[in-house]
Amino acid sequence: MPFSPASCPSAQSACSDRPARPARRLGRPRLLIVGCGDVGMRVLGLLAGRWQVRALSSSPGRFAELRAAGAQPVLGNLDDAASLAGLAGWADAVLHLAPPPGQGERDLRTLNLLRALARRSTPAHLVYASTTGVYGDCGGARFDESRPVAPRSDRARRRVDAERLLRGFGPTFGCRVTILRVPGIYAGNRVGGHPRERLQRGSPVLRREDDVYTNHIHADDLARACLRALWRGAPQRVLHVCDDSEHLMGDYFDLAADLCGLSRPPRISREEAQQQMSAMQLSFMSESRRLSNCRLKTELGLKLRYPRPEDGLLA
Repeated sequence: MPFSPASCPSAQSACSDRPARPARRLGRPRLLIVGCGDVGMRVLGLLAGRWQVRALSSSPGRFAELRAAGAQPVLGNLDDAASLAGLAGWADAVLHLAPPPGQGERDLRTLNLLRALARRSTPAHLVYASTTGVYGDCGGARFDESRPVAPRSDRARRRVDAERLLRGFGPTFGCRVTILRVPGIYAGNRVGGHPRERLQRGSPVLRREDDVYTNHIHADDLARACLRALWRGAPQRVLHVCDDSEHLMGDYFDLAADLCGLSRPPRISREEAQQQMSAMQLSFMSESRRLSNCRLKTELGLKLRYPRPEDGLLA
């Protein structure tokens, strides 16, 4: 269900009328980052002190790292609604990068966050990083953001649920919500973020006749898109954050292997993949799509630093 006054019993009085806009503050604008992992840390590096930043974290062990990057850590857990009470009323903008829970079809973490933000004057803008998995399998079709969602996994359904909550929250509270649908993220200097790890394991890919189209974005370009969305994102707008490439998945890993001087991955049939791979791996190899990034370039004015994987894999 979309976020609504009924879904926010703790904020019934605030929901009865159009919520007041936050008072215009002097000095630097205030940004709350929710889910400050690798991409969030890259955003902090780009901000260079131009915003006051708080970063929600459930791990006190990360506080020193967050402070060193320029953010004030805030202890809280999206799975524990009571721990989020201190988030209300502070931020001018929110960058929501946190993943949904690991099971079910609903994103109760996003619901807890929105309930907390609704307790007092709400942020003027909220940017959410969703996934292109909300489209499901598109048979290799090329399309823009007007295509209806058709999730095929609970993982994608949780993202659709989060988007619905945010679409309801925006107009209810006068908040400009921008949703970024993000495909596979890669980066050269992040553990697990470069295909070399998979190549070194010798993990197979599908043979060409069974293969699927995939989309990618370098983590640095995603961080830059997040900032552009905070500055220029239109209200209740969806944008694809992907590069210009249109690779079959096997071709992408072949390219990475050639650039890294590694052996190309073995090719197997879809029938063999069903016997050798996990359900999650198979789900990625069962969805084929090619995304248009025109809105990213025209509406956000983003010039990709790494428009193709061959530009970014060795960066």
